[in-house]
Amino acid sequence: MSYMSRWQRSAAFTKLTLPGVALAIALALPSLSSPALAAGKTITAVMHSDLRVLDPGITTAYIVRDHGYMVYDTLLAMDANFKVQPQMAEYKVSDDKMVYTFTLRDGLKWHDGKPVTAEDCVASLQRWGRNDGMGQKLMDFTKSIEAPDAKTIVLTLKEPYGLVLDSIAKPSSLVPFMMPKRLAETPAGKAIPEQIGSGPFKFVQAEFQPGVKAVYEKNKDYVPRSEPASWAAGGKVVKVDRVEWVTMADAQTAVNALQSGDIDFMENGPYDLLPILAKDKELKIEVLNELGYQTLGRMNFLLPPFDNIKVRRAAFLAMNQKPVLDALVGNPDYMKICGAMFGCGTPNDTDVGAETLVKGSGMAEAKKALAESGYDGTPVVIMAPTDVSSLKAQPIVAAQLLRDAGFKVEVQATDWQTVVTRRASQKPVKEGGWNMFFTNWVAADILNPVSNVSTSGRGKNGGWFGWFEDGKIEELRDKYARAATPAEQKAAAAEVQARALEQVAYLPLGEYRIPSIWRKSLTGVLPGAATPVFWNIDKKE
Repeated sequence: MSYMSRWQRSAAFTKLTLPGVALAIALALPSLSSPALAAGKTITAVMHSDLRVLDPGITTAYIVRDHGYMVYDTLLAMDANFKVQPQMAEYKVSDDKMVYTFTLRDGLKWHDGKPVTAEDCVASLQRWGRNDGMGQKLMDFTKSIEAPDAKTIVLTLKEPYGLVLDSIAKPSSLVPFMMPKRLAETPAGKAIPEQIGSGPFKFVQAEFQPGVKAVYEKNKDYVPRSEPASWAAGGKVVKVDRVEWVTMADAQTAVNALQSGDIDFMENGPYDLLPILAKDKELKIEVLNELGYQTLGRMNFLLPPFDNIKVRRAAFLAMNQKPVLDALVGNPDYMKICGAMFGCGTPNDTDVGAETLVKGSGMAEAKKALAESGYDGTPVVIMAPTDVSSLKAQPIVAAQLLRDAGFKVEVQATDWQTVVTRRASQKPVKEGGWNMFFTNWVAADILNPVSNVSTSGRGKNGGWFGWFEDGKIEELRDKYARAATPAEQKAAAAEVQARALEQVAYLPLGEYRIPSIWRKSLTGVLPGAATPVFWNIDKKE
């Protein structure tokens, strides 16, 4: 019997309200492996998804980003006050703001024992700049990135660009993680073959069971910064010996294991069980990412029927945020109807073009638009992951709204990691392609038109999955990048949103927050824009 199936078996005879839960789960679970017993302090966590893809440079999936933060480090980082701070490197900017010089700090080593060099970091920035939307925009304005010596990186611009530091300190997907040059030079489209970083944890490849278990051990050679930890900035002090991520797709199973003490941390607490869990004196419930998430739908612009703007508009008009959020969250304390592509309450907040989404008033117009669009009844194939609680509801609700408007819809149940892999396919549906999927962005990823890669119009030339292509929106994104004042930025962001919703670059379906739950034996759990992180956490034995 597999490791995962034993966890699942425990749920068959354990309930929240029954006595003896801890004993029952303990009897059902396999004993800890000898590496875990020998490791000292071990945190066992259930993350929001299982882990299969390991390269944080080729997918925006947050479980891969979280894996990246365990293994890799960054030149700069953003703190809780949205200020850019040195991480692996100090920096200085020339008076004309055309040259940025980064100096690596002492003591940086890769996990294979070799020193981190500036050439490694140049190659890493170049790889990130090819794959990430914000990185691509930075490279558009960059003349050169060079390593004049082993500790110095020099970035020279073609023209002034105000988002250089914000880009390199980007806290979420795709994070500009540093890796050895030989890995950073992996051919485009291929995953790196090894997990060698310089971060606070080492990945234990020998114990990796894709989709079941991932193991990390403390990097004893890591030298943390001296400043207090703040989001991804400051000292990444590891206080435990080992972290294990175990997969439990069933929330009830995970809750039982958390209450019994067989796991220590659950990233996504189930909304419907929060009142019960709040009464457990051994547990702490807290929203670690107060900025929250935006949930969204993304179409495939290469395939029928969404290669037709008229069909896309009909689908857009059929959408309604409220039923999506009701099904996804259901608790008004944790959800918000929001028409702002760049986040409600942010400097770029605007609801231009989103009226039908927030009011749910577009269905009659959607039916009319679809009838006039030339839609030929091509089924809309929606990928619907069933193993991630924050992604189960959106495909089902959206499918019904599309059917109500007159679309034929085929919902294909799968797991999230299959979606992560399959959404990269540009093949026809009959060969494994797709028409629509749903995902979530943390607010830090969507704060402006440059960081929000869903608004990118680069198409197959470096665009995000779905491959929306629009030269006009790229001009508007450049306009935002060149804006000199907050007022100019806000005006440019509104223009981007208007164009993006007109062309249906994606479907913003509201905002929500997720509470995490952990046993009070853990201390030092950090809030942030990309959580959870496992440095700074200690565990009482």
